[in-house]
Parts: sequence; structure tokens; C-alpha cells
Amino acid sequence: MGYLITLEGGEGSGKTTVLKLVAEALQQQGFEVECTREPGGIEIAEQIRHVILDSKNTKMDGRTEALLYAAARRQHLVEKVIPALDAGKIVLCDRYIDSSLAYQGHARGLGVAEIYSINKFAIDDYMPDLTLYFDVEPEIGLSRIQKDDGREVNRLDLESMKFHLAVREGYQMLVEAYPERIQVIDAAQELALVFEDALEKVQAFVQKPEA
Repeated sequence: MGYLITLEGGEGSGKTTVLKLVAEALQQQGFEVECTREPGGIEIAEQIRHVILDSKNTKMDGRTEALLYAAARRQHLVEKVIPALDAGKIVLCDRYIDSSLAYQGHARGLGVAEIYSINKFAIDDYMPDLTLYFDVEPEIGLSRIQKDDGREVNRLDLESMKFHLAVREGYQMLVEAYPERIQVIDAAQELALVFEDALEKVQAFVQKPEA
């Protein structure tokens, strides 16, 4: 059985870039690594991603959004994540259940417990083995997005600063609730230092002695 390691953070936290660097480093060390993302990772989930993040879909209801994320998550899990775990791979996933809890549960005000219930139905018992939370002030993250010409600007990027601050607050609540699973990385640092910190935490986890 492999490991499911998720990378979480607000917009522009740098987790997507660091995921690729961590994956390359682990592969060089001989680990089998599967990189993926949410929403997306497989064809059906990528189609759902387009609907969720399309900047034209400003009328989307918060509950609709939450249910679409859960639907994409279920299909992605069954089709890609579980087979990779069964093959003994390290799955590095860019976002997972904690995104829904922070964004829809807390920032949208739908209730963390309610969103957890929806997602528990979607993922069964496939919670992350380790989660890296890339913490950065929203002002910094959003300014990075504006400077990155190659990054897609999606519907969530267009939300108010109040919303992004609430997302960060939601993540910080999750860190307090799950300290044994979620490890915090200072994503305001230079990329090299963020990568070094992330790789160190992942290596320490995957090389830990079996209980």
C-alpha cells in the first residue's frame, strides 16, 4: 500500500510548483510517484473542473460548487488514486478534502461538518496520510498570480480579499484540528527554501519506521 500525500494552500501559495520538484526528487531516490491534482487528474474530473472554475459561472450556488468538487473527487479517487496506492506508489495530490473544508465549509459558510459529511461519502476512508499546508498571506499569493502570465485565472481568483482571508482562516482551523496529519510550511519564503522544507517533511514521513 502506498501513501496519499496532499498539498494544500490558498491561491498562489506555490504548492503546484513545489509538488513537481518534490516528485522529481523522490523519483531520483527510487520512489514510485504518481502526481495528480484536484479537481481533475482524469478526464471526467477535468470536465467537472472546467465547470467549477469557469470565470463565466458566477451564478454558481455554494452547495452546487461543493457537490461538484465531491463528485470530481470520487471519480478521481476511484479511477486514479486508489489504483496507484494499491500499486505501492506515493501519490502527491495538489488539493484534496481539506480544500473543500476550507473553501466551501468555512469561507463559503456552508459548515465544515456539513462539507466533511458530503466528502466522507465520496472518499470512504481514503483520508490523506500526510498533508502539507502551504501558508502565505492572501495578498502575497494573489500578487504572485497577477505576475504569472502562464497561470490560468479562474473563478476563485476573482473572489474578494475577504473570501481569501476566510480560506486561510479555515486552513488554520484545520491545522489545529489535525496536528498529527497536517504540517505547515512557510510559503512566503523563497521557492528553494519552501521546496527544501516540503521535501524534508515528505522524506521524514515516507522513511519512518513501520509501526
